[in-house]
Amino acid sequence: MQAGTTGSESFEQWRETMRHTRAAELTSDHADTFTAVVHQTQVGPVSVLKTSFPSIQVRRTQRMIRRCDQELYHLTLLTSGSGLVETGGAPQPLTAGNLHLVASPQPYDARFRGEPGASGERAHVDGVGVDLPMSMLPLPARRVRPLLGRALPADRGAGVLLATFLTGLAAQAALLRPGEAARLSTATVDLLSAWLAGELDIEGSLPPQTRQAVMLHRVKSFIHQNLHHPDLTPSVVAAAHHVSLSYLHREFTRDSQGETLAAFIRRQRLAKAYRDLADPALHDLPVHVVAARCGIPQASVFTRAFKATHGMTPSDHRRRARTVVPPGSEQAKADE
Repeated sequence: MQAGTTGSESFEQWRETMRHTRAAELTSDHADTFTAVVHQTQVGPVSVLKTSFPSIQVRRTQRMIRRCDQELYHLTLLTSGSGLVETGGAPQPLTAGNLHLVASPQPYDARFRGEPGASGERAHVDGVGVDLPMSMLPLPARRVRPLLGRALPADRGAGVLLATFLTGLAAQAALLRPGEAARLSTATVDLLSAWLAGELDIEGSLPPQTRQAVMLHRVKSFIHQNLHHPDLTPSVVAAAHHVSLSYLHREFTRDSQGETLAAFIRRQRLAKAYRDLADPALHDLPVHVVAARCGIPQASVFTRAFKATHGMTPSDHRRRARTVVPPGSEQAKADE
């Protein structure tokens, strides 16, 4: 589902749309000039949302809970704006970059205030998030309860992985194939569970398969962040994650359906080079410099590997990329 609204009547439409994901009372001081957008995509049993709206208040009362409770966790990463969430205790302030979690069986009162955009655009609150059944988490609800409604940082530990994952998932959710959706809904649960367990200092209570899945997410994130290092090898990756090389090889190969860790690193290096060579902002960089930035300092080795993978030399790929008319450009519009 995707929905966008404009105008005072549209506030009612947007409020009705949001009731499908939040059985809550929504009010706004900007109802007469309301402009908001919500994009919602179902990824298996997980609902992925990307929202942008003016300052607003969201209240969920005991009466609403008695009338309708789907027993969902609502996880949000605030990307702009600020908020104040009250779940029965002291109000918790939220700022951009915070993760926060609420549960549908719990009353809450949340107020969000937008930040002005560029060029005098109206202030909006932006965020990405997921809704998922509480039963999907391996952690009991009573263990999670102390974290509900709190502002939690997304710049440490599993929070970094979770925030990065949420942002990418919200951007690509509508394009996923069914098989990908199933895998990513599982990944969502694994990362959320690891993040919550880390905040509660109960990682040992997670199922072994969840700990293993999160370890592999960390491994892949580490690889992507360090592709520019030519000495990035499976041994270096294993040492960075305090596991034996044989264990990492075994778990990675099993998870990736036969692809070795070394092959994954090589594939990611070549994929980054492929993108960088087509990037207009990098056209002045010599091919061998692009290769070195991707961790392959030997020009001849890079050229052979690139051609074997993509069926053309790096220089040919760059020339072809320069002749492609970008969608939405003035030339593309003229050719329509």
